[in-house]
Parts: sequence; structure tokens; C-alpha cells
Amino acid sequence: MIIVGILLTVAGAFFVIKTEWFLQNFGRIEFFDNKLGSSGGSRLGWKLLGIIFIFIGILMMTGSGGQFWGWILSPLIKTANPNL
Repeated sequence: MIIVGILLTVAGAFFVIKTEWFLQNFGRIEFFDNKLGSSGGSRLGWKLLGIIFIFIGILMMTGSGGQFWGWILSPLIKTANPNL
């Protein structure tokens, strides 16, 4: 899991750093253009995807993904351990 986390973190950093390259090669993302503005929406969308990848990669590297999702979903589901 550490290797996958490192790969996700590096891919996310690449998304954030090389946003213009992704925009030129893969095009605009209509959803982000519609919701976040026409000129910078896709650029911001690629950066947000990169940040999400980095966050998930760090969770996987540290092994705290289960605890994090348990904490996020605790209002919706009952867990066996209430001290999460």
C-alpha cells in the first residue's frame, strides 16, 4: 500500500504542477467549466483532482485510510468502536 500511496501522491503532484499540459493534451472538463467559471474552471478542476490524489495517497501511505473513512462516515453508520 505504501508504493500505491507514493504513486498516487506523485501523480497528484504532477496534476497540480503540469495543469496546462493536461489541459492542452486532454482538453477541458465541461463540469468544472460550468460550475467554476469559463476561463479557469478546467485548470482549477485539474488542480483539485491532483489535490484529491495527493490526499488519498497520503492516507494510503500512512495506513490511516480506514480510520479516516470511519470518522467521516460515523454519523451515517454505527461502528463497533465508538472511540474512532
